[in-house]
Amino acid sequence: MVTKKKMPARRQQILEFIQGFISDNGIPPTVRDIQKACEISSTSVVDYNLHKLRQAGYLNRRPDVARGIELLDNEGQPVSSAPRVHIVGAIAAGLPLPVFTTEDVQSSEEFDEVEVSPDLQRRYGKLFGLAVRGTSMIDALIDDGDVVIIKPGHEAANGEMVVAWLKQEEEATLKKFYLEGDRVRLQPANGQMAPIYSPAENVEVRGKVVSVMRKFA
Repeated sequence: MVTKKKMPARRQQILEFIQGFISDNGIPPTVRDIQKACEISSTSVVDYNLHKLRQAGYLNRRPDVARGIELLDNEGQPVSSAPRVHIVGAIAAGLPLPVFTTEDVQSSEEFDEVEVSPDLQRRYGKLFGLAVRGTSMIDALIDDGDVVIIKPGHEAANGEMVVAWLKQEEEATLKKFYLEGDRVRLQPANGQMAPIYSPAENVEVRGKVVSVMRKFA
């Protein structure tokens, strides 16, 4: 976030609104968004204050684009507006791994982050990331080292890719989920690997894959 400098109260209000709007929505506001939220009499007043904020190095602006505001950091570089998701651990795409835990990581600063699209966050809400270990989902274009973006939850339809917790084994794995009577089939997407079969009461869905961030060599 841009460091505050002493400025007129109205200009400070506009800057803080822009920062909050981008944080909440992943996109910058329009001039009319600013006018309405800050209760400004006209768009020309908004334009004037945006011009002053640009002169002071807080933002760039393309007047010909409705959402052409871009916040700048203290070095004058663009501040990314993309939402960020914590990578809270690793997930096995192969043999199951001891489970990650999310309960204790909410306030941690030790985890890497990845940027996701604003649309993804608006659609699914709270998300977390897991680094993939193994190649059991390679035919689903998920490779070792990729990051899967997970929507937390405990329900899944057959064929959905899930984080499955095997209670008795105390391990987690990334597989496609199939409920078959009183058992669950956790199906890899790799013809050289066999599925995992487990009693339904032994399998708990911890979340579903909603996106994949590719590893680039």
